[in-house]
Amino acid sequence: MTTLSAQALHLPAASLGPENPLPPLAGDRDLHRVENLDSLPPDLAENIRYGGLRSVLPCLDQDGYDRNLQEQAIPCLVLENEHLRATVLPGLGGRLYSLVHKANDQELLYRNPVIQPANLALRNAWFAGGVEWNLGSTGHWTGTCSPLHAARVDGPDGTPVLRLWEWERTRNLVVQLDFWLPADSGLLYVGVRIQNPSPDVVPAYWWSNIAVEQTPGTRVLVPADQTWRYGYGNNLDLVGVPEYEGIDLSYPLRHRRAVDFFFEPLPGQRPWIAALDAEGNGLVQASTDRLRGRKLFVWGEGRGGRRWQEWLSPGLDGPGYCEIQAGLARTQLEHLKLPAATNWTWLEAYGRLSMEPTVVHGDWAEARSAVDGVLAGRLSDLENREQAWLAIADAEPVDQLATGSGWGALELRRTGWNVSAGTPFAESTLTERERAWLPLLEGRLPADHSAPDGTLIGWKDLLEAAEDNWLTWYHRGVARWVEGDQDGAVDAWRKSGDNPWALRNLALATSDLTAYERAAELHPDLVPLLVEAVTAALEVNVVRAGAILDRVPAELADDQRISLVRVRYLLAAGDPAGAERLLDEGVEPAGVREGANPLAEYWRQAQQQLGTNRPVPARYDFGMFGDD
Repeated sequence: MTTLSAQALHLPAASLGPENPLPPLAGDRDLHRVENLDSLPPDLAENIRYGGLRSVLPCLDQDGYDRNLQEQAIPCLVLENEHLRATVLPGLGGRLYSLVHKANDQELLYRNPVIQPANLALRNAWFAGGVEWNLGSTGHWTGTCSPLHAARVDGPDGTPVLRLWEWERTRNLVVQLDFWLPADSGLLYVGVRIQNPSPDVVPAYWWSNIAVEQTPGTRVLVPADQTWRYGYGNNLDLVGVPEYEGIDLSYPLRHRRAVDFFFEPLPGQRPWIAALDAEGNGLVQASTDRLRGRKLFVWGEGRGGRRWQEWLSPGLDGPGYCEIQAGLARTQLEHLKLPAATNWTWLEAYGRLSMEPTVVHGDWAEARSAVDGVLAGRLSDLENREQAWLAIADAEPVDQLATGSGWGALELRRTGWNVSAGTPFAESTLTERERAWLPLLEGRLPADHSAPDGTLIGWKDLLEAAEDNWLTWYHRGVARWVEGDQDGAVDAWRKSGDNPWALRNLALATSDLTAYERAAELHPDLVPLLVEAVTAALEVNVVRAGAILDRVPAELADDQRISLVRVRYLLAAGDPAGAERLLDEGVEPAGVREGANPLAEYWRQAQQQLGTNRPVPARYDFGMFGDD
């Protein structure tokens, strides 16, 4: 029989810390940019041009985490039958953390032994491992480190189904995940539904990111003979599979650099992807037809790629992981048009695949055809399974197992939109944070002296019509800025008055260093504000940057974010010996951004100014795109 139980996962984890109250005004920070659009097929180019996210608001950045790993009991939900045991983390984006094939005691996913956030997601915080569900826009989704609602529903065969759901705030979409493990099944089924309850067409994006352990013998198989290569050089290039640049690209450990391969699906074949080891064993993921895209991502075996693996899994013992992925479009650079008041659904299947190793590691066409033949039998009823799941997709949850946010309930209060009874957003889910916005529906927004929440940019008309006070003017400015009305935003922030929040936004919008200095004076213990202020000052006046650093409270002096900006200040101030000394002592800022390599850059600057040539320490090299 199948069981569903609430348990605790005990492992070292770093605290997520508080959200950053400063609104992310700089726009989309995803690394992916495509400059050869004119050479691409028209439909691919059109999808890439369409739907880019202007801002992650109303979400705020999650950048308050550290690298202090402590043993924690993390709530998890376990779905299990005689063949498989699936462990889901409802408090961390519904991550499928583990999938164990019980007969062989084989972990089919990359199960990270720690949970260490790092700066890879749209809101910054992200952690490696398992299967991550990405809705919204190119990148790791805004809910990846946030809680989801979870409940039990009765499955079509009488077994318990684990349902997770939440409101995606940047697109106003509802995500639903139904984990279904029939009693005799060797496959875990995940039914996915995206609901667009609005009267407007909405850009849609989905990728299931599956981390699997990579070994020297791991090979990734997929029904494709071509792939779109994206090597972070801003070009998409169609290349053959499997031979590329003198290597077989289907073996993850043979790559030196970080690279994405978006496979061009063969027409008429079921979409699937598998990662099989030297013995021919591993994970296969397949789906019904709507989820057509498949991808391989590798960090690369250069020094920077290895450093990223160690950074995401401190104490890593082994070659780490690669990602096999499945998405709505051919590439992760695209958005599709989800019509008004429309749902999209599909069914995914996850399980163990065991093939003859000589076949798996032989000729590409023969290997993928052999897997396809085996799956044709194992998955012959997948479409029927999808229809059976859809029959209970609207079933009301029976037992609540975890609680997500109240943002969905708040938006439904404003809009009156209808969502499925299977994904309810009850008034009882409203917390003090969401309730603080309810008065705006009546034309007022009470103000106190606390930090403003993330601006509900979709409520702009209500903000413009509300009674005036400093908080209303502040939020009007943010909403105007995101809409592209920069002059109107600056005017609103000036009317908001002498508070650190409006002053910071003014400083960012107008490059007014005095506004940054005043904001830092008013809120001297907010590290992200101090770092921004010093960074801005370094562009125009090193002395004033030093003055801001001199006023940093003693209890924040050892914060690694402060240490990093202090290194930059010392280099700008002509003190490379001081910068080198700090770097030698050790700087470990938790929020090093994917694609950035600041510590190596500062190290080289110090050596250049000193006239020395000490090599960059391996711990400071996060370069993803080369071997140097």
